[in-house]
Amino acid sequence: MNRDSTENGLRWITDAYSIGFSFTLSERRSPHELLCRVGAKERRIVPLTRSAAYELLLRDEADDISDLDFLDWEDEAVVAQLTSAGFLPAPPESIVRAGSVAGWAYALEEFHCRTDTCLAALSDRGRAFRVHRNAKGFSRVDYAYRGDMVTSFEPGLPHLTSGAPAEVALGFVHTGDEPGDAAFLRFLESELGLYLPWEETEAELAAAAFT
Repeated sequence: MNRDSTENGLRWITDAYSIGFSFTLSERRSPHELLCRVGAKERRIVPLTRSAAYELLLRDEADDISDLDFLDWEDEAVVAQLTSAGFLPAPPESIVRAGSVAGWAYALEEFHCRTDTCLAALSDRGRAFRVHRNAKGFSRVDYAYRGDMVTSFEPGLPHLTSGAPAEVALGFVHTGDEPGDAAFLRFLESELGLYLPWEETEAELAAAAFT
C-alpha cells in the first residue's frame, strides 16, 4: 500500500482500518465544530493520536492506567484531563477523531459509527459524506446536502438503497472491480480532489469520547 502517494489520497483508509471504520466529511466546518455536532462538549475535546485512541478503546476497566503505553500515569494533569473528558477510567464505547483537509472537516472512527444519526446536521453548510465498514466487511455510503439526507446505499447492492440512486445523486457507479468502500473513496478523490496524508491522521487530532 502506497500511503504517501496522492494517487491513493483516501483509499488507504480501507487498508489501515481493515477491522471496521467510519470516515465522515463535512463541508465548510472545523474539526471542533464537527465533534460538537456529533455530540461532544467543547471542554471534553482533547488531542489524541490514533495509537492512543486504540489503546483506550481496547483496555479493560480493571486494567491499571499505568499499562497505557502512551500515558505518563504520574502526570496528574493529563490523567485528570482524560478522566474529565470521559476517556478514563472506564473505556469509552467509541472515540471520534477529527481533522481538516482542503475546506472540509473529517472524522475517523475505529470500529464504530457515531455519526450515523447526524449526517444531515453535518451538511447544513453544504455536503456531507460518510463511508462505513462494519466488522463483517459490509460497507455503506451516506450522502446529505444542505440539511437533508439524499441517499444511503451499499455499493454494488442497489436494491438496498434508501433515497436517490447513487448514480443519480452522485454519478457514482460501482463496477465491482474493488471493494465498495474503496471504490467510493476513489470516487471522492476524483470528484473532490482530496488527499488526506496518512501520517497526519496517525498524529494528534482533536478527539472526543462517547459512551
